Amino acid sequence: MANDTALRASLVWLAAGMVIVGICTQSFKKVMVTYMFGVLGIAGLLLPDWEFFDRDYSRWFSPVSQEDMAALAPRSGFRSRISPLRLIAYAAVYGYATYNWWSYVWG
Repeated sequence: MANDTALRASLVWLAAGMVIVGICTQSFKKVMVTYMFGVLGIAGLLLPDWEFFDRDYSRWFSPVSQEDMAALAPRSGFRSRISPLRLIAYAAVYGYATYNWWSYVWG
């Protein structure tokens, strides 16, 4: 992972969220569910090799070549990395997971 500071910051925010859930609900089980939800969310957003997945979908089954790395180099910044398919998939998966977590912890 290239950016360890993002991982550290995410884990600190997760710990703060766990403390808040623990204080408000007084339930160790709900704190652990929050921990599992947070770790899976962080792993899904920060750990994938985005250079690999930023290629065309048909090339995901082949290794990254030097030509692929050279083609991806000019694409920098957040806006150029947003894929509509990725955005729809993340919104659906994380929206459903967040709804279920919210219903369990606060419902």
